Amino acid sequence: MAACPQIHENEEYHKRLNEDSLMHTPEFVIKPRSHTVWEKQCVRLHCTISGWPEPRVVWYKNNVSIDPMAKPGKYKVESSYSVHSLEINKCDFDDTAQYRVSAMNSKGETSAFASVVVKSRLLTHNVQLPQRSPCLEYGVKFETHIVEKFGVSFGREGETLSFGCSVIIYPSLQRFQPEIEWYRDDKLLVQSKWVQMHWSGDRATLTLSHLNKEDEGLYTLRVITKSGFETHSAYVFVRDADAEVAGAPGAPLDVQSLDANKDYVIVTWKQPAVDGGSPILGYFVDRCEVGMTHWFQCNDTPVKFARFPVTGLVEGRSYVFRVRAVNKAGMSHPSRVSEPVAAMDPADRTRKEGVVPGRPRDLSVIEATKNYVVLSWKPPGDKGHEGVMYYVEKCVSGTDSWQRVNTEIPVKSPRFALFDLAEGKSYRFRVRCCNSAGVGEPSEPTEATTVGDKLDIPSAPGRVVPTRNTDTSVVVSWEASRAAKELVGYYIESSIAGRNTWEPCNNKPVKGTRFICHGLTTEESYVFRVRAVNAAGISDFSQESEAIKVKAAIGGGILHASPTPPYGITVLECVRDSMVLAWKQPTFIGGADITGYFIDYREVIGGVPGKWHEANIKSVSERVSELKENMLYQFQVRAANMAGVGIPSLPSETFKCEEWTIAVPGPPHDLQVQEVRKDSLVLLWKAPVYQGRDPVNGYYIDIKEAEADFEMWRGVNEKATNKTFMKVCIHVEEGESYVFRVRAQNKAGVGKASDPTEPVEAVTKPGTAEIVVNVDDDGVISLNFECSNLTADSKFVWSKNYKEMTEPERMTLETKGSKSKAIFKTPSEEDLGIYSCFVTHTDGASASYTLSEESETEFMISKLFHPSSPVIPLKTELAVELLEKGRVRFWLQAEKISANGKIEYVFNDNKYKMNFDKNTGVIEMFMESLGKEDEGTFTFQLQDGKATNQSSLVLIGDVFKQLQKESEFQKKEWIRKQGPHFVEYLGYEVTPECCVRLKCKVANMKKDSVALWYKDGREIKVNEKLDFSEGVLTLEITQVSNAGIYEVVLKDDRGKDTSTLNLTDQANSSTQLKIQSTEEGIRLYTFVSYYNDELHVTWHHKDAAIAFTERIKSGVVGEQLWLQISEPTEKDKGKYAIEFFDGKGGLRRTVELAGQAFDDAFAEFQRLKLIVSSAECTGNRLIIMFFTDRARVAGGLPDVVTIQEGKSLNLTCNIWGDPVPEVTWLKNEREMVSNDHYILKFESGKFASFTITCVNTSDSGKYSILVKNKYGTESGDFTVSVFLPDEEPGKKKK
Repeated sequence: MAACPQIHENEEYHKRLNEDSLMHTPEFVIKPRSHTVWEKQCVRLHCTISGWPEPRVVWYKNNVSIDPMAKPGKYKVESSYSVHSLEINKCDFDDTAQYRVSAMNSKGETSAFASVVVKSRLLTHNVQLPQRSPCLEYGVKFETHIVEKFGVSFGREGETLSFGCSVIIYPSLQRFQPEIEWYRDDKLLVQSKWVQMHWSGDRATLTLSHLNKEDEGLYTLRVITKSGFETHSAYVFVRDADAEVAGAPGAPLDVQSLDANKDYVIVTWKQPAVDGGSPILGYFVDRCEVGMTHWFQCNDTPVKFARFPVTGLVEGRSYVFRVRAVNKAGMSHPSRVSEPVAAMDPADRTRKEGVVPGRPRDLSVIEATKNYVVLSWKPPGDKGHEGVMYYVEKCVSGTDSWQRVNTEIPVKSPRFALFDLAEGKSYRFRVRCCNSAGVGEPSEPTEATTVGDKLDIPSAPGRVVPTRNTDTSVVVSWEASRAAKELVGYYIESSIAGRNTWEPCNNKPVKGTRFICHGLTTEESYVFRVRAVNAAGISDFSQESEAIKVKAAIGGGILHASPTPPYGITVLECVRDSMVLAWKQPTFIGGADITGYFIDYREVIGGVPGKWHEANIKSVSERVSELKENMLYQFQVRAANMAGVGIPSLPSETFKCEEWTIAVPGPPHDLQVQEVRKDSLVLLWKAPVYQGRDPVNGYYIDIKEAEADFEMWRGVNEKATNKTFMKVCIHVEEGESYVFRVRAQNKAGVGKASDPTEPVEAVTKPGTAEIVVNVDDDGVISLNFECSNLTADSKFVWSKNYKEMTEPERMTLETKGSKSKAIFKTPSEEDLGIYSCFVTHTDGASASYTLSEESETEFMISKLFHPSSPVIPLKTELAVELLEKGRVRFWLQAEKISANGKIEYVFNDNKYKMNFDKNTGVIEMFMESLGKEDEGTFTFQLQDGKATNQSSLVLIGDVFKQLQKESEFQKKEWIRKQGPHFVEYLGYEVTPECCVRLKCKVANMKKDSVALWYKDGREIKVNEKLDFSEGVLTLEITQVSNAGIYEVVLKDDRGKDTSTLNLTDQANSSTQLKIQSTEEGIRLYTFVSYYNDELHVTWHHKDAAIAFTERIKSGVVGEQLWLQISEPTEKDKGKYAIEFFDGKGGLRRTVELAGQAFDDAFAEFQRLKLIVSSAECTGNRLIIMFFTDRARVAGGLPDVVTIQEGKSLNLTCNIWGDPVPEVTWLKNEREMVSNDHYILKFESGKFASFTITCVNTSDSGKYSILVKNKYGTESGDFTVSVFLPDEEPGKKKK
């Protein structure tokens, strides 16, 4: 046997020399043979399999794969040098089955079968068996009994622990001694300095010297005789030793050496469960040469990853390693040392010399963390007569600048670890070979590799479920971490409920998702939490479990079981190569929610079923794909929960895989019954997967008594319903049982009926509750439901119109104990509907309540939509006014408020104080001036006992700018009036003598006040008559040539004031040319400062003077000059201009009447024309209705909003129209959706609000609101500009 490993290694070496020629499908050299055994005996099936590549071997029982971990101790699977075996311990009658062993590799798959028949002595009535049947080899039947068994044990690191059992073997023959084996976690233990085993002839003892956490696990004693074996198992817990420094972490565990080469070893370990109260900062790795006692630290700084490459080893020497953890408190004890490992080339290689070696092959990055990167490659095919060494080179991605990493000493191993790389940067690597003949060509470079941890810390485990077991233990189950890579296991912690003092339940990670926590205090309540661990670190804690009292469970601690089989398999849809299946849920789910289903299928050829095949690896799909067209199939389904995968269902009927082409729909599925009462129930279903040629447009429900014949089906509804639920009224005697089915219809007709429901008894069960509507004193409306028969896993599920409300926007769901309520946030007509509540894991506890305008609960409806919560009445809403000096006053007046009333002023989510006159109810707040930071929404919040109210004022955009401008003007006016100033500014009048008199009225003049006149910037001193009397200044101009710009300046030591009059020819002053639509056509117009007959006006179209006709006219109304185009056509498009000339100078104004401008104007003309023509027939009513009912944006939106980053923006506008318009918000011409950042509301059919929470620069852009109803469409636009302040503004004073 000692030569077997050498022979096997020699075979493997020759296989690698010429892999392609040796590859072949697996073959059975020796097939397993069938056995017939007695109960309680063990049986071993073994076979020998050849094949290359080495095949993967799986054992099956009745076509179900055998998992040894599912039943520890029951099955043992071994593979050694092409010999494979399955050992079945303590056979019982259920082990009678056909067993299959399947071998598969890349070339193919083959199987062999063997049967095991287990006979019971109780059934062999015709055979007189002796009390102890003879042993085949010795003529004796040995009976083994293990007594004085060891139990769950607890130890501490560094201590010595011994435990064992007494063994009684009958008959007792001195020369026939049993074989004693000890196992830890199903791994056979061997004698070592850490493990000593002793057998005294009647007692087996195991001694663990110098305990370490690696010794924690499930220990099993196996006593083997020629007649079979007996086992006993118990768990051993190992606690951390007291730390040398208080608060230091526990020691790492399971230190191993991997991938050893000449000068390189990777050391791995597992993180400790106890971190000492502060996070672990990292780990130090120590090495020691075998035979020496001095330890050397391998890394200067702690590494966080539970894996480290140790370099710089001496070839040929052996080393052991240990690891220490460190946190801010100090260093842990060192771990147990690893097994010795030799630093040498793992394989013999032929050597050549005198030839420059070729390129290394298959270079790859096998590990990349933020601390290091590990490269691996294969030696070149042509490497000379001597051994080769390697140089490693790197370059930053995107460049071609290669740098040699190991410039001084080449490495000997085809592995290399690179340190000191910049985290977050991307690198490429390549390797060169070298020997005495020279340095070879570089290998192909690797792909770009970013420096950083590729392996993520696992996510926190899911729901934790504790289950009673014994008086001192609890079984803890949990949901595995999602998408966890290279998972090492889990740590479980416990705490007495309410204390928040956590203790580890295990110090060695457990692989499964279930663990028995021992050493608990009887009758004490505990909570549990779980963490996952891999090489990258330890995950966050799971949610705490529900509290559980420690005491023995009824029946000795029954754990969660896997579900019973599903049943009632049907086909919902069939295409050429796939089918969609449906089935009914298991009658017993095993005490834990079902997480999914697994589907198996088999072909049926000539009525003979074939082998079962797995249809889905993950338990998520109901569609079976990759089937063969026109082939017959059977299916079986297995349900899975936390406890595992249940046994499969019975095989289904035989279904043919062929494309469905029928015109009518397939059957509905997933029928559910809720709200069962003595005279009614609610039936729910899902739409057919196969729709037929046309969409489904309705459903019919059928009913019959459960025991009635098939012909007794009768319809419930004469008219098809388009919903997927229906309340069915049953007019029979209470207690009758019924079944239901549903049929779907489309335009082609009614399709196949669904499978019937389970029988439903028409009875109102004791304790059945209904939903109750409640309105409290504050006007808060809620729907309330109570369930008296809750279980630990029960949940309240609320639905509206039988669609589950997971995150309702208009309601708040609250559950406390056995009561749950759904609270309306802002009740409105949108909340009408059917509200139902269903309680899971009960006997069908459910109820519903209908809120409709036709319901009998008119009082509740009126309260729901017109809530009477206490409101503080207001005489005036919040308003703003300007005071002297530009001060701004915000105020409102309450009709009635007590002396205990409270008022808060909120501006952009900040609150300030204000003045409150409790006698008059006037509430006011003053601001000395308005700055940019004061733009936003102002809100006064009032509270008087339970009564509340608030009033808001939005000052944003043009509204705010206008108020700010007026405030600044008032402030300047007050400052101006402190000195000499104008009461009436400079103007002119024409006297009867045809002179022009300039005059102004002044005030606050004193003796030293001066009035200076200027014309065109020059002071007037001669030839003009100045006059000043009774506060009026005048200046007469006698000649027309004196036209110009006149200015008067008043000044003294208190200040000065200026007034200016432009007394030049103002005929050229006019507004821009604009376009207006009328019921007759299109009008172009402009306004001039003044108009007289001397002003010459010319209109142009496409740079040519317009010849006026009956269709095209011009005219003057006051200061308005207009051009009317009646019944416009395409020829009227183009550029229009108006020219003014007064004999001295001219002015030209233009407008483009083309493109969109013409289209919009023409469309408005047609609309107005239609209104007028219709009104001639129907009177003015149509015009009034059109303008009244058309969708409009009534106002409230600014043109431009400038706001500082980080603030909140709120805009509100009024919407008008009947019917109520549809409201759409746009950003940069793209439709917006309401979310946490953009809050879009349309309330009461009148008020549309737009809110941006915490504005940032990406919110800058053009926004629009679009309102639309059947009478028309209108939009409002505004622009938001977000700026970054140069510095953080201080808190403004209020």
